[in-house]
Amino acid sequence: MDQPEVVVGIGGAAGDGVASAGNTLALSVSRQGLAVYAYNSYQSVIRGGHSWLRLKISAEKPLNHGDQVNAVIALNQDCLDRHLQELVKGGVALFNSTKVKPSYAPPEGVQLCPLPIADLTPAYKDLPVMQNTVAVGAAIRLMGLDFVGLESVLASTFAKKPKVVQVNVDAARAGYDYAAEHFQAFPTPLVKTDTKYALATGNELLAMGAAFAGCKFYCAYPMSPATHVLEWMAGHGKELSICVRQVEDEISVVNMTIGANHMGVRGMCATSGGGFALMTEAIGMAGITETPLVVVNVMRAGPSTGVPTKTEQGDLTQALGASQGDFPRIIMAPISMTDCFTTPALAFNLADRYQCPVIILTDLLLSEGNETVDVNFLNVDFPIDRGEVIAPTNGSTGATQTGLPLQGPHFMADGQHGNGATSEPYLRFKNTPSGISPRAVPGVPGHAYVAASDEHDEDGVLLSDVYTDPVRRKKMVDKRVRKMNSVLDQLPAPELAGPAHADVTLVGWGSSWGALVDACEALNREGVSTNHLHFKFLVPLHAAAANAILGKSRRIIIVENNQSGQFARHLRAETGIMADGHIRKYDGEPFEPKHIVAGVKEILGGKEIVDVLSTEPGWQTEHPTGTAGEWEGRRVRPRNAVHA
Repeated sequence: MDQPEVVVGIGGAAGDGVASAGNTLALSVSRQGLAVYAYNSYQSVIRGGHSWLRLKISAEKPLNHGDQVNAVIALNQDCLDRHLQELVKGGVALFNSTKVKPSYAPPEGVQLCPLPIADLTPAYKDLPVMQNTVAVGAAIRLMGLDFVGLESVLASTFAKKPKVVQVNVDAARAGYDYAAEHFQAFPTPLVKTDTKYALATGNELLAMGAAFAGCKFYCAYPMSPATHVLEWMAGHGKELSICVRQVEDEISVVNMTIGANHMGVRGMCATSGGGFALMTEAIGMAGITETPLVVVNVMRAGPSTGVPTKTEQGDLTQALGASQGDFPRIIMAPISMTDCFTTPALAFNLADRYQCPVIILTDLLLSEGNETVDVNFLNVDFPIDRGEVIAPTNGSTGATQTGLPLQGPHFMADGQHGNGATSEPYLRFKNTPSGISPRAVPGVPGHAYVAASDEHDEDGVLLSDVYTDPVRRKKMVDKRVRKMNSVLDQLPAPELAGPAHADVTLVGWGSSWGALVDACEALNREGVSTNHLHFKFLVPLHAAAANAILGKSRRIIIVENNQSGQFARHLRAETGIMADGHIRKYDGEPFEPKHIVAGVKEILGGKEIVDVLSTEPGWQTEHPTGTAGEWEGRRVRPRNAVHA
C-alpha cells in the first residue's frame, strides 16, 4: 500500500472490554476519514480466556486484518506476555502500569508506553474499565490523529448520560495528553481524508442487503456466528415492515421460511453448520416443490458444536450435499464484508427466477469482523426480479400486502398467462423448454395446485399414490435440472488478477480473498511472479472459464480454510484440474497474507501440502523452546499425505 498503515492489537480477557475498546477506536479513526478492517479472535466464555482484536487502519481501504502488529493495547498481564514479542520495530506497547509490567525485554526498537491509569483518571478506582478509554486516547495521539474524533464517539456512545460522557472524555484526553508528553509518536502519521464511513459487521451488511432486496420475512434460531443477523432484523423489522420470527429450532426456521416464499413473500433464514444440518431435509422439499429459498450458513469450526467462536471454510461439502437426491441449487460465497451487502439481492433474484434454494456461505471472519464502508456504497436501489410469477391483479393476497410488489421482467397477472383460468388447466410444474414453470401465488383464481414433498407430475398430483411412472419421474427430474442451464449467464465469471503469465497462480474462494490479494502483491514484490483467481460462485461453477485460465497456469496452488481441501475436490470434480500445491488452515483463525507467502515458498521448495498454524505467543505446548518469533508457526505434511 502507498498510504501509511497501522495495525493495532487490543487484548485481554473476556469481560475486559476488548470489543468495546476496539469499536471506540475504529469509530474514532473512521470519523477522520480512515478505513478500518477489524477481526476479533475471542473465546466462547463469558469471562476469562484471551481475546485478541486486531484493527488495520489506513487511508487506503484494508482488505484484511494485517500481518504484523504496530501497537499493542494490553488490558491485562496475559496480553502483554503473549503479544509484546509480536511488535515490529518502531512499534509501541500501551499498558496500565498500575497493574501490568513487562515480563521480558521487548524486541529491538519497540517502545514501552506505561500509562499510570490511577493517576490519569480518578474514575479508575471504581471503574477499572476506564483504562481502556485512557489507552485508546493515547493510541489516537501516537497515530498522529486529532482528539475531536474520539471525543465525538464518546459523546454519541453515552449520549443519554452526560456525566458519563464527561468522565470518559476527561480520561481519554488524559491519555492523549500523557502520550504526547512522554512517548514518541509513529514516525509517519496516518493521513486523514474527507471520506464519510459507516462501520458495520458482515452480518449487519448482509441483513441490510437483504432488507434492501425486498426481504419481508426473516426467521432464525440464535446460533453463533449468525445471531447478529437476527438481532439486526429484530431491531429494524418493524420500521422496515419485515416480519421477524425467532422460533424453537432450525427445522421450524427453514419450514416457516419456505412457507413465506410459497406465499409469494421474499423470506430468508440464517444459521451456522449445526443448524444448517437440521435444515437440509426441508431444503430438499424446497427443491422438489420448486419454491424459492435463501439460506445463509455462517460457517464456524466444526464438526458438531466444534469451536463456536472460531472461523473455518468447512461447510462447502455440507452445502453441496444438502438433502438427498438430485435437484438444482445455487451456492455462492461472498468474498468480503461489503460483498455480504450486495449478495442477498442477487440470491433473491436467482431464487425467484429459478425457483430453487440458494445457499449463501459466509463465515465468522466476515460475519463478525468490522469494516468501514463508504456511505455512498450503501445508497443503492437493487433491481428486483420476481421471475415467472402469476399474481392477482387486485392485490388481495398476502404477497402484495407485504409492501413488496410481485413484479419483474417475467411478472404476469392472472389471466395473462397461457395456462390461465380462461384456457387450459393451470400446470404449476409445466414441462417447459427452460425447465422454469410459471409460479402462481396461492389464492389466484383458477390456479389451484398440489404442492407436496413427493414426486409429482406437471399438475402437482403425486406419482407414487398408486404406482410410480418411470417416464414421468424422469421427465420431472430432467425438467428441474434443466433450469440450471442458464444460471451461469446471470453470474460474472471469475477473472485472473495479477500478471497474465505468472509462475504461480493462487486459487481461493469466499472470505480468503483479502488475504490472497495482499499475499499476491507481496510475492510479486519479492520476485515470485504470482497471480490470483478467486471464486464466489461455487454451484454452478464457471468450469469453462476456470479451465481456460488455469489450463495456462504454470503452477496452481489452492488456498482454503479447511483441512481436507473441500474446494480442491470440488474444482477437480467440475473441471478435472488438479492443483500442484495446497495451503490449508484449520486452527480456527483466518489466513494472514504472511501465512500464504510462507506457504507458497514452502511449496516452491518441494512441499505439496502446507498446513498453516497461527503463531499464538505464550502457548508453550506449541513452542517449548525459543520465542514465538523463532518458531515458524507452520507444519508441513509429507508429499504422500492423503489429499484432494
